Amino acid sequence: MRAPGPCAECGAGAAARYRCPRCGSAYCSVPCCRTHRERCAPDARREREREAAGQGSPPAPAGAPQDIPSEEEEQDRVPPQRLRLLGESEELRELLRNPHLRQLLLALERARDKSSLLRQLMREPLFVEFADCCLGIVEPPEEKENVLPE
Repeated sequence: MRAPGPCAECGAGAAARYRCPRCGSAYCSVPCCRTHRERCAPDARREREREAAGQGSPPAPAGAPQDIPSEEEEQDRVPPQRLRLLGESEELRELLRNPHLRQLLLALERARDKSSLLRQLMREPLFVEFADCCLGIVEPPEEKENVLPE
């Protein structure tokens, strides 16, 4: 069990209780999480692990499809039965009644550069509330990856 260290974003000593599920960086609060999310390199942890093991990036086999998810990506997939819970949530329905949120979601659907727009939308409080609501529904409480063990 690893003791919490300083926050990678603000440097607060021994206060980093949370860990980014994408890259493994530690952070101490929601504001630091948001700051980190803007700069997070999702493949950074995998690259660090490969470098530590003395390996480079593994070459893709010739003719292999590029859209097959890795084992790590597969673990991040939400099972269909949990996705169905989104349709049953009254809180989510209430959020989706907001015309501003609907416009944001429509813009995201139509955007060519979805990841760039998504980074911008994560600064919009209404969109963050929507994202948190969705995650709260599909992520079981016992599987909160980003909380460090105490």
